[in-house]
Amino acid sequence: MRNRRAALAAIATAASLALTLTACGQDSEGGSEEGKGSTEGATIGIAMPTKSSERWIADGNNVEKHLKDMGYKTKLVYGEDDPDQQVGQIENLITQGVKALIVAAIDNKSMNNVLQQAKEADIPVISYDRLILGTENVDYYASFDNEKVGELQATYIVEKLGLKDGAGSSSKGPFNIELFAGSNDDNNTRYFFQGAMNVLQPYIDKKQLVVRSGQTELTQVTTLRWDGGTAQKRMDDILTSAYKSERVDAVLSPYDGISIGILSALKSDDYGSKSKPLPIVTGQDAEVASVKSIIADEQSMTVYKDTRELAKVASNMVDAVLNDKKPEVNDEKTYDNGSKVVPAYLLEPVSVDKANYQKVVVDSGYIKESDLK
Repeated sequence: MRNRRAALAAIATAASLALTLTACGQDSEGGSEEGKGSTEGATIGIAMPTKSSERWIADGNNVEKHLKDMGYKTKLVYGEDDPDQQVGQIENLITQGVKALIVAAIDNKSMNNVLQQAKEADIPVISYDRLILGTENVDYYASFDNEKVGELQATYIVEKLGLKDGAGSSSKGPFNIELFAGSNDDNNTRYFFQGAMNVLQPYIDKKQLVVRSGQTELTQVTTLRWDGGTAQKRMDDILTSAYKSERVDAVLSPYDGISIGILSALKSDDYGSKSKPLPIVTGQDAEVASVKSIIADEQSMTVYKDTRELAKVASNMVDAVLNDKKPEVNDEKTYDNGSKVVPAYLLEPVSVDKANYQKVVVDSGYIKESDLK
């Protein structure tokens, strides 16, 4: 009898253990513990800056698509350019139990406290396109080569003005140029501007390029929240104060929305007429309105960044981290956020103008031909 009872107890114990192992090895979707089965169906929080830019709407949609294709659920929020609102949204995502966060910060210095909450909840954080500053609680950074963006914009100006041909002398010029930069609370602003000035500064030093407004320091040329209306007002003021009889030959603009504002100010001052052609105006993000402007010979160029690929990189980072793997990175030295060097994966930007927009942004499916009509 004792042997029989022992045998029954052993069977019961084995059955109980089997049930326990089964429960541990499956989630509500029936996934296994191997691979990403233990995280499949987990919810990922995505915090984007604003819906006022088509670029960020596309980013949010693309990140959601890639994560859902991997089997994850998503919660996507937009902070509408209000840092406090974005912080509150991220706090809510943490409370709701998301397993990872992808954050494109509005103010990259406002995240310290909320990301400490994420750390305490064991939630990894991917900094998306804009590096979050002043906190150790950022695991990885997904972006583009941001200095290269500025270099492409400035190189376009130099080449179109013919300065490159006379780089060793002052035989070309002088040409008048004005400088615009992005928002002062976005870390990328510094990299864009630095890349551009690495190209432009030698020509400014040789007086082949003249900034008639005298506004050449980054602190003088930033555009809060990347706002086109703010850029338009500043360009209006510059034209009124520094261009009585002279004309602007080029404007360094870091972003398409800013470029549209600059062009509005220029056209209000009769630029675009036969006697007063528009200057070279750069841009970034290949937004539909600016590609249309390029086709219409207004904006000169934009820098195309395939945000579909950026969304894929960020999604792959989340997937790797949640499955105890190291995400693919290609820069572990450059992006010091003040508390740590954040491992990064950087994608390559592409210069786009009227000559190649069809091949680069239309044929690739980034923009539909019908949207440009």
